[in-house]
Amino acid sequence: MSIHRTVTVAQGKGGVGKTSLVSNIGGLTAAAGNRVLILDFDQQGNVARDLGYTPNSGDDLLTALITAAPLPILRNVRDRLDVVPGGPALGDVAAVMASRAQRGGEDLADVLEAKLSAIADDYDLILIDTPPGDRIIVTAALTVSRAVIIPTRPDEASIDGVTRIAERFVDVRERNPSLRLAGVVLFAIASRTTRLERDVRASLAQVLGDAAPVFTTRIRHLDSAAADARRRGLLVHELEEASITDRAARISALRSGTTPTGGLYARDASGLATDYENIARELLTRVAEIEQEVTVAS
Repeated sequence: MSIHRTVTVAQGKGGVGKTSLVSNIGGLTAAAGNRVLILDFDQQGNVARDLGYTPNSGDDLLTALITAAPLPILRNVRDRLDVVPGGPALGDVAAVMASRAQRGGEDLADVLEAKLSAIADDYDLILIDTPPGDRIIVTAALTVSRAVIIPTRPDEASIDGVTRIAERFVDVRERNPSLRLAGVVLFAIASRTTRLERDVRASLAQVLGDAAPVFTTRIRHLDSAAADARRRGLLVHELEEASITDRAARISALRSGTTPTGGLYARDASGLATDYENIARELLTRVAEIEQEVTVAS
């Protein structure tokens, strides 16, 4: 029941870069000329902060999941990039679906499949951002997806979160045999900590075996850029452009003997922007491979 070119980003732990990965890959893929839909299934709704639109209650999405209403799509958040906004109301999904199951109704996976199937042909890529602790939402997202990406930081708690998602992946494949593990993305590993990265990769190999690759690209740790991006509602490649303007303003103020106002915390976001460009390229290559694998298998 998986939907072509649909990718879920999931982890059993919060704060590991799921939303940043979804937003930046979505934005870059759209900027490259593809039609992209982001489905924000997290009650925190942080895709809004990444993309700079007004935060949503999530009520419209919850309503769509329990009625015949279509998904509430926010059009052209960026050129060729649409979003289904999440928000706090999604915290009620588990209770609503449990009540429906008691009455013999469809489960969330069936509902989500029907909603996405109706619009899937409009998009070249659908990305689903999931909450870390909501089993019903994560299971439904995996059930309708062709691939899953698991981001992780190098700490043990994050790697434990990888284990939880890997176990859920195995369970879901009984219902969705087309589901593939696209790979693991390493977050917040500094460029010079090669020994740490090697140890993390070894730990992941023990958890996942040869079931999924670890993406070559790693996303570096840059708190200042992360703060700037969400404060401004900019994606990292957009922040890189803004930092050029910001540097020019600082130089102009220095020359004129005035004090620059506002400004960015990060002086240079180019390295982080390159990381996201590389991971987007790797993902799209992997998705194309998975589509071919599934086609041959079927």
